[in-house]
Parts: sequence; C-alpha cells; structure tokens
Amino acid sequence: MFETPEKDPIALFGRWFAEAKDAEAKNPDAVALATVGADGMPSNRMVLLKGVNEKGFVFFTNLESVKAREIEENSKAALCFYWKTLDRQVRVAGTVQPVGDAEADAYFATRDRMSQIGAWASRQSQPLEGRFALEKRVAEFTMKFGVGPVPRPPFWSGYCVLPERIEFWSQAAFRLHDRLVYHRDRDAWRVQRLYP
Repeated sequence: MFETPEKDPIALFGRWFAEAKDAEAKNPDAVALATVGADGMPSNRMVLLKGVNEKGFVFFTNLESVKAREIEENSKAALCFYWKTLDRQVRVAGTVQPVGDAEADAYFATRDRMSQIGAWASRQSQPLEGRFALEKRVAEFTMKFGVGPVPRPPFWSGYCVLPERIEFWSQAAFRLHDRLVYHRDRDAWRVQRLYP
C-alpha cells in the first residue's frame, strides 16, 4: 500500500478523504474527538470535520459544551477517522486552538437555517427537562430571527487541531496491516513505518 511514503501527510489525508467521500454512504467526515479535562478523565465523541488545510483539522461546536470546556483546561486532543468501506483509519494527535471569528462566521453562514437556529436554541450538554423545552426554544428563536439572517451565536465557534502526529492505517490480509506514522519536526515531517 505504502510503497513510497508521501512526504506530506496532509496531502495524503486529502486524497484518502476524497476517496472516503466517494465510498462512504453516510458521514465520511465523521471523526471521533478525544479530549481530557482537568480531572484527567478522557472523553470521546463524534464530530464532523469541516475543513482541513496545511495548518490542521477544523470542527465547530458550542463553546459551552463539555468538549470546549475540556479543550480550555487541556489543549491536547486526538482525532480518529475510520472508513469501513475502504478499510482505512487515520489517527491525529496535537494541540487545539480556536479558529478566528471570520472563519467561524463564514462557516456558520453556510449552515442550513434550522441548524443555525438550533445552535441558538441548544444549551449543549446541559440537563434537558423534556423534549418540549427544546422545541419551545427552537420556536422562540425561529420567531426572533423571522425571515432575516441568523447571526452566529457568541457561544458558538470552531477549533483547529494542529497535528503533531498523524498515523495512516490500511487493512491488509492476515492482519499484516500497513501503517505509516508522521511526526512533526519543526516545519517538516518525519515518517516511519510501524509493525501492524
């Protein structure tokens, strides 16, 4: 699979991600995000990748969520992509930093209107006394914004995982899988093969 390792893991990820978009029936951009808060307890959940570039991997969320609080307490995080149809996995570990307001505004503007209203209505990760309470908040914000544009909430933005390590795994016969791991070395990448 990896006869000649790529020098740039972001370019390799871009190719794999494009192939996953063609192959996976649903949510090829789904990725497990692992964070650790001040108490040292790991926490893991699925998020959607909304951008990748030479800087890193971008996702968006409510800034009052558990994940955002944990990132505030410990800026290290890990991502794990798994594309079952392709028998491939990519693991990313690095430091997380907030995206800028302009980037968050630009992405928020592309969201479906009801998803924009949902961002305002949801008190993400807070106790919910019943489904009706959520539906009531959705109705309130729907009325508040009427037919006008829905601005990005001040408590909603994005993060970029700046990779320090990226590992590519491809399934092979007899569990003799192909694995390449890239380590950031200042402005360059070191690559090595791993035993399966």
